[in-house]
Amino acid sequence: MPARPPQDTTRRLTPRSRTIQFFPALDDDHRAFIALQPVFFVATAAADARVNLSPKGMDCFRVLDDHRVAYLDVAGSGNETNAHLLADGRITIMFCAFDNPALILRLYGRGTPVLPQDDGWSDLSASFTLLPGTRQIFVVDIDQAQTSCGWGVPHMSFERERQTLSKYHIASSDAERFGKYARRTTSIDGLPVRNPTQPAR
Repeated sequence: MPARPPQDTTRRLTPRSRTIQFFPALDDDHRAFIALQPVFFVATAAADARVNLSPKGMDCFRVLDDHRVAYLDVAGSGNETNAHLLADGRITIMFCAFDNPALILRLYGRGTPVLPQDDGWSDLSASFTLLPGTRQIFVVDIDQAQTSCGWGVPHMSFERERQTLSKYHIASSDAERFGKYARRTTSIDGLPVRNPTQPAR
């Protein structure tokens, strides 16, 4: 997701309705809205497992076409999304405006983790600037997009990206990173995960 530009008070995305609307694919309005948001949220679940909900920032989201999006994943404290997508596949991505106009955009679909050792990694990763600690890219085939009013979302100002995770990975070696992968082979509910077997290049 490109760095968010300074707020332009002359530009306003206008929701086409104050009620919920569903769309079979992304359009230019959706793309413009996504490009303005500095954070998005990802939800996944699997049978007999906890629902996972994660916030995402940094320059990591891409619209690949009207029916597919992808986001780059940097190694953190867990790998729940990977485990859930391998077990179930369902994923919801949510963007919401913290300025005017109020709007929420949800993307419903099925996701696939693509790792550095997988076929297709080179072509897919070319859409991104790889970040320190890049672990995988999640590709989402969109079933539906949904907009809703977002009137309950507070006004907040974007200040800056947090650099802590990137600094941590820059200071870590590949050996340290892969050692952690070797110890983290399941989700918190015991579901298996796939880990990289080679560095992201």
